[in-house]
Amino acid sequence: MVKKILTLFLLGFILLLGVLLFNTLTYKNNQPDFEPVSHFEVGEKSIQNFSRAIQFPTISFEDPNDFDSIPFLAFHQFLSEAYPLADSLLEKKVINKYSLLYKWEGQNKALKPAILMGHMDVVPIEKPQNQIEFERRVGKLKKEMYSTWEHPPFGGDIADGHIWGRGAIDDKISIIGNLEAVEKLLTEGYSPERTIYFAFGHDEEIGGKEGAIKIVEYLKENNIQPEFVMDEGGIITGEKVPGIDVPVALIGTAEKGFLSVELSINLPGGHSSMPQSETAIEVLSRAIVKLRDNQFEKKLTPPVRELLGNIGPEMPFLQRIVFANLWLFEGVVLSIYEKSPAGNASVRTTTAPTIINSGFKDNVLPSEAKATINFRVLPGETSEDVIAHIREILQDNRVQLKIGGFKSEPTPVSPTEAFGYHIIAQTVKQQFPEAIVTPYLVVGGTDSRYYRELTDQIYRFMPVTDPIGFHDINERISIEDFSKSLNFYYLLLKNVGK
Repeated sequence: MVKKILTLFLLGFILLLGVLLFNTLTYKNNQPDFEPVSHFEVGEKSIQNFSRAIQFPTISFEDPNDFDSIPFLAFHQFLSEAYPLADSLLEKKVINKYSLLYKWEGQNKALKPAILMGHMDVVPIEKPQNQIEFERRVGKLKKEMYSTWEHPPFGGDIADGHIWGRGAIDDKISIIGNLEAVEKLLTEGYSPERTIYFAFGHDEEIGGKEGAIKIVEYLKENNIQPEFVMDEGGIITGEKVPGIDVPVALIGTAEKGFLSVELSINLPGGHSSMPQSETAIEVLSRAIVKLRDNQFEKKLTPPVRELLGNIGPEMPFLQRIVFANLWLFEGVVLSIYEKSPAGNASVRTTTAPTIINSGFKDNVLPSEAKATINFRVLPGETSEDVIAHIREILQDNRVQLKIGGFKSEPTPVSPTEAFGYHIIAQTVKQQFPEAIVTPYLVVGGTDSRYYRELTDQIYRFMPVTDPIGFHDINERISIEDFSKSLNFYYLLLKNVGK
C-alpha cells in the first residue's frame, strides 16, 4: 500500500513538473513588432521653450483662497507666443477661465477624434524652516535658492544635462511635448486625417474639478465622443522591475481610487501633570497603528496580471517558471511584490497616514486629536469597502470618521485589444525598440478618470525614463529624455492622424 502511494506521488510529481516545464518553455512574449524610426534633432529653441514653461509658478494649493491666476494667464500668453501656428491654425477654447482645449480639425469626419491630455498646474514647493517665502499673490519666487534644491524650483535652469524645476516631469512635458510636435508638423504642412484634441487642465493636482471636469462637460455638450484618450501616468523604467535588464514601457490601463479619511478623537483634556488613563493622542496613535498592522488583502488585478505576463518571459529561468505558472505560484508572487513600496501599491489598497494634528502647549493635555489617512483603492474594491474595513479594524466608537473633500473610485480597466492601446504601443516600439510594452496599473490619480463617460479607451503614458524628483525636490528631466519625448509626441500625432 505504501509503495503504491509513493508511486502515485512520484507520478503526480512528474506530471506536475512536466506541466510547469511545458508552460515555461512555451511562455512567449507577445510584443508588437515595428521598425524603429530615426529621431530628429531637437533644437535649442525647443529646450528654451521648455525652460520658460517651468518658470511660471502655476501652483495648485489645497486652499482655494491661495489660488493665484496671474501665472496661469501668463502661461497662456507664453503658449500663444511660443507656438504661433498652433495658436492660429488650431481652434482654441479657454475652459472655465484657465484650462485650454485645442482642436486640430481632421480631414476625415468619419473617424472618431483622439484626445491627448496634460495639465499645467504643479504641486507646491515644501518650504524649509527659516528659508525664503513663496510670494503667492504676485506669482513670483524670490531669486534666492531653496537650500534643499540644487537649482531654483521655478528657475528652469539648464545645467548638468538636465532642465530643472517643478513641472519638468509633472506635467508640463506633456503640454510642451505635444505643442512642440504640433508646431513642427504644421511647419511641415502636415494635416491629420483624424481630428485631434489637446486638453490641458489647470487643477489636476487638487482633483481636476474646475479643469478636467469642465472640459468633459464641454465635450459632452458638443457630442464629442473620442476613439481614445491618452494622459500622463505610465513611464519607461529600467529600474523598477526586478530581474529585467531591458526597459519596460508601462501603459496605464486603469488607475486606483483615492479616498482620505479623517480620524478624530475627543476626550477630556487637562493638566499634563495629571493625565487620564488614556489621552486623545494615545487613542489616535493606536488607531493608526491598528490600520497599518491590518492591511487590505493582496490580489492580482487584470492590469497587473497582464504586466506579469509581459515581463515574465524576460526573467531568468527559475523566475520564469514562477511567472509562467501563476495558477500555482500566485501567492509567491504576491508575497514578493508586497515587500517593496511600488510592488505593494500594485497589489493592494494602501493605507498611508499623511497628516496628524493635536496639542498646542507642552503642559496641556489636548482634548482633541486628528489624523488623515489616505487610501489608494484597488480596482475591484470601493470607498465603501474602505470605510467598512476601518470600522471593522478599529471597533472603537470614540474614533469618529470624516470623509475628505475629494474622492475618486478606481477606474474600469481599458481594453488592450483596441485602437488606442495599439497606436500608443506602436509608437513606443518605433521610438524605443528595446523596450517591453505592457499594460500597467497606475497607483496615483490623473484627470483622465473623468473621461470614462466618453470612451472606454483611456490610457496613461509619458515617454520619460525613470523620472527624477516627481513631487519631490530637484525635479528635472534630462535633455536626452526631453528630446526623445518630443520625438515620441511627433510620431504619435502622425500615427494617430492617419
